Amino acid sequence: MSIGILSYIFSFVAYVLLQGLILNHVNLLGYVNPYLYVLFILHLPTGCNRTLTQVLGFLLGFSIDIFCGTMGVNAGATLLLGFLKPHMDKIYSPREDNKMIVPGFRSYGTNTFIQYASILVLVHHIALFALSAFTFDKLHLVLLKSLFSALFTLVLIFIIEYYRSNKKIDD
Repeated sequence: MSIGILSYIFSFVAYVLLQGLILNHVNLLGYVNPYLYVLFILHLPTGCNRTLTQVLGFLLGFSIDIFCGTMGVNAGATLLLGFLKPHMDKIYSPREDNKMIVPGFRSYGTNTFIQYASILVLVHHIALFALSAFTFDKLHLVLLKSLFSALFTLVLIFIIEYYRSNKKIDD
């Protein structure tokens, strides 16, 4: 196995454990929960096979569901994320060639990556909370939880990206 594949396997397991053991227990004011595991899908290279991206999205969400007992909610939302990511890559990727680029501040540019991540995270969170509520009676709560949780998740993602982009500059 190549080092790249082993790195993604380690990241997959680390995100599942981080989400299940720590982040699922963070609940601020009843509306804010971070779902940092979406960063695994966001960091898949732009040239990654669409089917592979969707399968990895499903497996990641399903792993979170098994770990947390949420009955397919995360799998559905993360599968949607895996479906949308290649389309967003085409829109936001800075290069025309088929070179595999890991999305981030350095590769996409700060403003472009913020837009890219914000759209994908918000769509994921709306799907997650809509599937969780499974009713239109609480649409205002779904949107409120989605917005606040997405903002908190994005803050964590941007902190990690800031660290990653500065670390690579120093190397």
